[in-house]
Amino acid sequence: MPSVPSAPQATAPVASAPSVPDRDARRILALTSLGVFIVFLDTTIVNVAFDTISTSFDAGITRLVWVLNAYTLVFAAFLIPAGQLADAYGRKRLFQIGLVGFALSSALCGLAPGLGVLIAARAAQGVFGAIIVPASLALLLPAFPLERRATAISTWGAMAAVATAIGPTLGALLIEYTTWRWVFLLNVPVCLLTAAWGARLLTETRGSRNGGFPDPLGVAMSAAAPALLSFAVIYGPRLGWDDPRVLATAVAGVVLIPLLILRSRRAVRPALDLSLFRIRNFQASNVATLVFSVAFFAVLLSSLLFLQNVWHYSVLKSALAVSPSALVTALVAPLAGRLAERFGYRPVFVTGALFYAAGAAALALRTGASPHWAAHWLPTLVLNGIGVGLALSTLNSAAAKALPPERFGVGTAINNSFRQLGALLGVSVFVAVLGTPTSATILGDYHRVWWVLAVIPVISAGTYLATHREPEAPEAPEAPEATG
Repeated sequence: MPSVPSAPQATAPVASAPSVPDRDARRILALTSLGVFIVFLDTTIVNVAFDTISTSFDAGITRLVWVLNAYTLVFAAFLIPAGQLADAYGRKRLFQIGLVGFALSSALCGLAPGLGVLIAARAAQGVFGAIIVPASLALLLPAFPLERRATAISTWGAMAAVATAIGPTLGALLIEYTTWRWVFLLNVPVCLLTAAWGARLLTETRGSRNGGFPDPLGVAMSAAAPALLSFAVIYGPRLGWDDPRVLATAVAGVVLIPLLILRSRRAVRPALDLSLFRIRNFQASNVATLVFSVAFFAVLLSSLLFLQNVWHYSVLKSALAVSPSALVTALVAPLAGRLAERFGYRPVFVTGALFYAAGAAALALRTGASPHWAAHWLPTLVLNGIGVGLALSTLNSAAAKALPPERFGVGTAINNSFRQLGALLGVSVFVAVLGTPTSATILGDYHRVWWVLAVIPVISAGTYLATHREPEAPEAPEAPEATG
């Protein structure tokens, strides 16, 4: 997203009382974290199910890849419109709709009689997942006073990172002992129970009193632009960057961005609130999220493939071999929030980014052709887990802190859109740098990938240091309008 001039930061008292009792605030944190965990789990849990789905439907990889891409593309495309709708029509309402819809579409995935139905149901999952994410964080923020929000958001963000990292392990276990259909059916009771809990616990909030359905054309453009760009990023390495389909979708996605900006300047209820991009720290957090996510998702994918293709681990063993990183992330992320509240966002994020860079460099330096998991691989998992726990959770907190309360939904949706774009770019970077390895070159090819991925977190740290300012006071008024 093009940058725009920085705007002055709003100020308010540093401390504030929570809008709900502390006990309920902790419950809301658990509830919303569970919602976002389910959504991000499904971004990676299906990765290990390709072989069994292929056997079940007698389908090749060209069609099977859409089981993954249908979810990723639609999820990325609908995040911003979903955040806008949550602000306009109620965060609780949209959260509940998202959970029930995700349960129904997951059931359809698990019961799909053919590949076409499965792909369509995965796209529906993407829509409802995009609804859950911004609504969940927008519900969480008012439950905590400003001085405790960084810790709460870090915990919420850790659930997304842990879900992404642990997805392949859980998927492999389900496939090993049940069938691929339980990869999807598992979501159904979890989503419905979460929705029932939310119906009792949550209070409705929404944004501006002038809220209404955002500009329909702008909504369509804000969904189409990331979808087209995501298609080009996914298929560029496979079809060739000069393929007419790749070129056409890339050009269309790029052209739509300035058209969306023009449309948003003129619409009464714009689909994209451009005023958010005049907030310096919101800009800085989104750019750093994009760059760091490239390395995060690329390292995760490259690690799984290396273990299977070089060390010849099974799918289940390779998934279990990378799972300690997710556990370290879960332990570190809440600490990151407390550190950010005490020392500021920049030192915590930069420390996390450098830990992650060190983990990627250690993979390149210490990993050989012969398996030595405990001595050579486990230390890199610890470094990477610390890095993700400190870095991504801190960026979530910093982006949210910069938002005015009436734009919590759309603002968090934009931040997560940058994260998803980083994931798509990470896959493309991995594919492009790895090239076509042979048995003679494969170890060196993976080492080259990890050296490149070690540089990317350093770039994100430098960018953040140059653009983010530690706020001397909260940047926005305290609480959104409660409506029920």
